Amino acid sequence: MTFGRKGVPTRAVRARDLVMGGGAPVSVQGMTKCDSRSAVSVVAEIQALHRAGCQMVRVAVPDAEAAAALEVVVRESPVPVVADIHFDYRLALRALEAGADKLRINPGNIGGRERLKTVAREAMGRGVPLRIGVNSGSLERDVLEAAGGPTAAAMVESARRSVETLEDIGFNDIVLSLKSSTVSATIEAYRAAARRFPYPLHVGVTETGAGRPGVIKSAVGIGALLADGIGDTIRVSLTGSSVQEVIVGIEILVAVGLRKGRPEIISCPTCGRCSADIGYLVEELRKRLEPVSPEVKVAVMGCEVNGPGEAAEADVGVAMGKGRGVLVKAGRVLGSVPADRVVEELCRAVSDHVAARARASDPRD
Repeated sequence: MTFGRKGVPTRAVRARDLVMGGGAPVSVQGMTKCDSRSAVSVVAEIQALHRAGCQMVRVAVPDAEAAAALEVVVRESPVPVVADIHFDYRLALRALEAGADKLRINPGNIGGRERLKTVAREAMGRGVPLRIGVNSGSLERDVLEAAGGPTAAAMVESARRSVETLEDIGFNDIVLSLKSSTVSATIEAYRAAARRFPYPLHVGVTETGAGRPGVIKSAVGIGALLADGIGDTIRVSLTGSSVQEVIVGIEILVAVGLRKGRPEIISCPTCGRCSADIGYLVEELRKRLEPVSPEVKVAVMGCEVNGPGEAAEADVGVAMGKGRGVLVKAGRVLGSVPADRVVEELCRAVSDHVAARARASDPRD
């Protein structure tokens, strides 16, 4: 998206048909969690990720058997496949032979600059980009000692070494990531990298944990960077479902205004003034609207304090009272409906709004 400051494009890097950087939209990546040696299992998980909105998927390649399975995975995958390599550079070479669309290399354990060069030369000959995936938990020993620990500066130094190694042999199809499980260190590292390197940044907070804490850490870290204009592709790392990771990633993009084409439901947090079950209304609306995925903003408000104003600012909204709700569309009050008909009437108003917008944009009209 940008580096250094908003509006300055990074270098564009392509993996299959997905462009990262160069002003391209921020993409959402995922990673499979099944046994990488089972091509059938990996392909099934990739298909589920793709249905959830994943645009690129990373697959761990821990051994030769997983590298052999990668050929089938790449052939069957509907999205570009990134081979995730650690420790053994020969697995990276096998992944390239299997047709990997991109490689992730960890500079902290790949075995030094000469092995990185060997992989890069082979990748360059095949037109395959490399992600230099710096991780605070696996930095080079001398870098750790010089920095006094896994600091943001240490991560940037690790990235600098690899970038210069690749640039020395004329390799420029580079994507960078500098991940820590500490949100503040992650943000500091990416901000420094954005000022220093002209390459696309793969943004994420690593090892965030499970459930709500993991989602919050990911949203804070990734969201802060995206709001700064930093980041070209993202991956949410949760202990749990790979599909959930993608869903959270998409929600982060929506929250910072970088992803549209789907409904946005805003709702009040409720308080003692609220006499309606706002949580139920929101969940029912989400079930009804998300499969249709209209780009529409719907407000569900629980009382007369902010309700009418917030509902008026949305495309369609409702301000609930006791047993009834006032429907508003494009700032105009449509009328009052019983609480048990609010979801149905809101969905009807959304359909009318989307249809009217389509007619207004149709050049034949």
